[in-house]
Amino acid sequence: MGKISLKPNNDYCPQTLFLYGTYDENGSPDFGLFCWFSYIWDGEMGVMCAIGGDKLTKQNIKRNKVFSANLVTEALLPIADYLGCTNGSDPDKMKIDLDIGKGEVLDVPILNSSPVNFELEVTDMIPKKDGDVILCKIRNVLQDESLSSDETVEQKLARIAPVRTTAKTYLSYEGRAMGSWGEPMKSVKIKKKA
Repeated sequence: MGKISLKPNNDYCPQTLFLYGTYDENGSPDFGLFCWFSYIWDGEMGVMCAIGGDKLTKQNIKRNKVFSANLVTEALLPIADYLGCTNGSDPDKMKIDLDIGKGEVLDVPILNSSPVNFELEVTDMIPKKDGDVILCKIRNVLQDESLSSDETVEQKLARIAPVRTTAKTYLSYEGRAMGSWGEPMKSVKIKKKA
């Protein structure tokens, strides 16, 4: 099979999606959608992630040094897409139906509808040209009790159906296209002002 040279890209290398939960400077929960997330080993399992540009989520992480990472599933995709495509400074961004809880170990908001929630404490923030690489310790993992069943890993993953993304396309656990960025959010209902 022949190869061709391209400009740098990560097409065909799908990454799992997470909603990062933070509190803003007024103590209100805010969630942003991210996929540049992986694991590190530094005497214990940790997390590394990268956030480019100037985002409210990154400002909150820099200030508070803690955040949650909530696994995005097929059921959560419309909300995740909305939270990822809506600017954090939009005062109406969080006016949607979300079941928000609190971390058990850290003061972070979590999404109760996500089957896996990481409570993360920042240990290092490495500034780069237009972003930051963030290294974290995992202080707690909350997961649905149903993931403690006797099912195989494959069965559990198929049931919770985590979503991945590449080439500005959302992909199901099985690899089926679930829409381009900005499409799934069209079904999200914004709460009207009273």
